[in-house]
Amino acid sequence: MLASTMRGLFRRPPLGTVQAVAVPIESGPAPTTEAALPEARIQTAWPVGRLTLTDQLWGPGFIFPGGEIETLRLTRPLGLSAAASLLIVGVGNGGPAAAAARNLGAWVTGMDTDPSLLTAARVLIQRAQMTKKVSIKAWDPANPAFEAKTHHHCLALEPFQRARPEPILDGLARVLKPGGQMVITGLTAPVPLDPADPTVRRWADLDHRDPTLMVAPISVTRMLGRVGLDVRVAEDMSQRHLDHAMLGWRVLLRDLDRKPSRQEAVQLVREAELWLLLRRLIKDGRLRMMRWHAISHVPIV
Repeated sequence: MLASTMRGLFRRPPLGTVQAVAVPIESGPAPTTEAALPEARIQTAWPVGRLTLTDQLWGPGFIFPGGEIETLRLTRPLGLSAAASLLIVGVGNGGPAAAAARNLGAWVTGMDTDPSLLTAARVLIQRAQMTKKVSIKAWDPANPAFEAKTHHHCLALEPFQRARPEPILDGLARVLKPGGQMVITGLTAPVPLDPADPTVRRWADLDHRDPTLMVAPISVTRMLGRVGLDVRVAEDMSQRHLDHAMLGWRVLLRDLDRKPSRQEAVQLVREAELWLLLRRLIKDGRLRMMRWHAISHVPIV
C-alpha cells in the first residue's frame, strides 16, 4: 500500500496537488566523537534511518541526487590528478571524497559539520581502505577558520546552509594555493523567501534550514569576486538536480519489495515530502540550485 502510494506521488503530479504531511521527527543521541571537535556541539539532522534511505536513493555515501555521477561531473573541470590536493566542504557521509580519490587520484580532505555524517564518512573511508588518500575533519560554519594555502582545489557542496555565506567564501578562498580552482554548489533564492509561507515553512523544517539565510545567486557571484576569485561559470543546475532526484526516487520505489517498518515508513514519507516541496519551490522559481566555478587570480593574504 505504501509503495503504490509513493509511486503515485512521484509520477510528476500537478504542483497544486502536493500536500504537506505531518510526521514525527526521528531523533536520537548523537554518536560519540572526539570532544575537541565542533561536531560535538551540533545536533544531527542525519539520523541513521535517514542515512540508510539516502544511501538507497543516491548511492552509498551520498546525501544528494546524482551521487557519484554528479560528484565527478562537478570535479572533472578541476583537472584533478595524483599530484593534486582537494578540499571537499560538505563531504556528507564520505561518498564524494571516496569518488574523487578513487576515480581521479586526488589527495582529499573531506569536511562536514554534522556528527552523524562525520562518523559515517570515517567508517566508509576506513572500509574502502582509503585512509592514506582521504582524511575526514569537522568544521564550524560560525567560525570558518580554514588553514590558508593548503589545497590546490576546493569543492564546496552547499557550504552556506547554516550561516551567512561571505565569511565562509572568504575562508574557502584562503584555502586555495595561487591559481587554484573552486567549484561551489548552493541552493539559492532569487528573491527573499517568506518564512510564514506554509510551503516554505514546512520545507525549511524538513530540511533543517533557516529560510532567512537564503541568498540570491547574483549575491554569491559578487561575494566570490570580493574574496579574490574570478568567476568563470555561474550555472543554474536546478533541472538536472530535480531530474537526478526523480530518477533516484523512481528506482527506489520500483525496487521496494517488502513492507517497511513503521520507522522506515515515517522516514520515507518525510523524505518524500521534503523533495516534493523542494520541487514545487524550484518549479515556482522561488529556489534555484546553482553551480559556480571560480579561479583564484590573486594571492589571498
